[in-house]
Amino acid sequence: MRLTIRRAVNVWGLAALAVAAGGCAAEFDPGEAGLSAEEAEFQQNEALLTSNTAAFRDLTFTGYVFVDPSASQSSIIATVKKQTQSAFGALRESYVAVNSRELGDVDPLTFVKVPVTVIDTKIAGDKGKSMLRVAYTYKDKALVPKVMAQKSSLSLGLLNGNYQLQAKKILVECTSNDAQAKEFESAIWYVFDPSKAKCKATIAAEQKLVDVERAKIVDKKTQVAKLEVDRLYIPMTVQLKAAVTSKGLTYPEYDQLWGGGVQKGRLVVATVYGMMADWAVGEQKSIIDDEGYVLWLEHLNQVFKARPGFKLASLNPVEDLSTVTVGTKKVTGITFQSLINWEIYNTGFPSTVLPAQRKALRLAAAKKVYQHWLRFELPVQVKVGKAAAATVILTIDTYFGAGSSSAPHKKAIKNSDVFLYNGHSYIGYGPLDPGNFTTADFPTTYQLMFVDACVSYNYYEKDYFLLKTGGSAKLDMITNGLETWVAGSGVGMGNFIVALLNGKQTSYKDLLTAAEASPDDYEWGGDALRVVDGEIDNKYKPKTTPIVVTP
Repeated sequence: MRLTIRRAVNVWGLAALAVAAGGCAAEFDPGEAGLSAEEAEFQQNEALLTSNTAAFRDLTFTGYVFVDPSASQSSIIATVKKQTQSAFGALRESYVAVNSRELGDVDPLTFVKVPVTVIDTKIAGDKGKSMLRVAYTYKDKALVPKVMAQKSSLSLGLLNGNYQLQAKKILVECTSNDAQAKEFESAIWYVFDPSKAKCKATIAAEQKLVDVERAKIVDKKTQVAKLEVDRLYIPMTVQLKAAVTSKGLTYPEYDQLWGGGVQKGRLVVATVYGMMADWAVGEQKSIIDDEGYVLWLEHLNQVFKARPGFKLASLNPVEDLSTVTVGTKKVTGITFQSLINWEIYNTGFPSTVLPAQRKALRLAAAKKVYQHWLRFELPVQVKVGKAAAATVILTIDTYFGAGSSSAPHKKAIKNSDVFLYNGHSYIGYGPLDPGNFTTADFPTTYQLMFVDACVSYNYYEKDYFLLKTGGSAKLDMITNGLETWVAGSGVGMGNFIVALLNGKQTSYKDLLTAAEASPDDYEWGGDALRVVDGEIDNKYKPKTTPIVVTP
């Protein structure tokens, strides 16, 4: 899912978070948040991590499930994971992003197992059914907006049992129940929102019924009411504590990028753009009508405006982009800049092509670059530190039209120093799913990866570090905690590349600023809780190793 319209504030109203009446600033206590005086001062100074909008947190909550007394450990873990997965939506809808894939890092060492007898109080003299109550504690790393930096807890909820069977009920009671939410009925955990007023009331009403049934139980240590087992919603409190993060500015390892990584004498940037049609509802669009096509061209346009010397070096599979046929008419002299002019500026059409034929012209040209690899090159002179200046060929390998296949992503990742993806995440199970990759799919050299897709911090960030030889010493990742906006993302990612390659060795904070689609995309700033990870152990400092790039 990618957002194409502005999402309204659906939690507390973020503008009110700093107001005492809203409860955040007034209720903050360093001791309650688990902070020392030094940590509290550090937090207040917002030196939280390499992000312009996000603060890093240690997240904890507790829950419980009921299983058969003979359930295996693996079966219990699966049942707990199904419940913790429902916290994904609850947290996401509250603007909290969690690091572990769909909150699947359940720790069995936290399990507390208690045999119980489940009593149906509506049956006189019910002897009950034996079950095992398993309580657990879930811990993870999380991101919150900096405007929530003083929030130490959230009152949310979990879904219980085989809740997917009641998806329609949950959809009405505990989601926005709009077209977007309905797309995810089959994955109701993704849009579960216990912060909504109607859902809060529903959870509270169910809790009252549970309390009534509990009161009828004679031995509360060994017996539970049937309604306790059958309930749909479980109230849950999330605890948030400040986590230790980096101080000061951080930088990509520019000396390694400019020094030649995957290809000697080159700095290779690979960009992959996916189709932006809404896959969740089976939407299909032609190449030129898909937002992804224009985003891709906008991205490259930003780079070429800043670095006008880039030349198209190859197109693979081989195509003659310069000539297309429209009806019976052959049109020649087409360049890649022609595509940019037609799609972005609506100008530069050949005089021989009638206005009514322009769409056919655009489509014919687009088909020649769709699902093709285009390589653009620009030689520059680079002097790293005290070393002699050398020629480095700035290389952009770019691909538009990625779908469910991992092939273009694997090719791009394996053969690049900088990899960027803009497109759908397919709820994490798409082509970039870490499960599709092995260590052999990554270069052994230093690499920077930027994944601009839905909640990429949760889907990709943690697992990619495990796949990369050298881990964070050889990989920096830029991901986002929440859904990113489609509109403006091409310009934003293009500006990111411009800032990365401008020869000024831009800091990560300024790179994140450059990548913002617009400053008001979210109530707290212009990105979707975008963060850099892997940069803590980076060695490069501009003052220590100055780099001069000409022209």
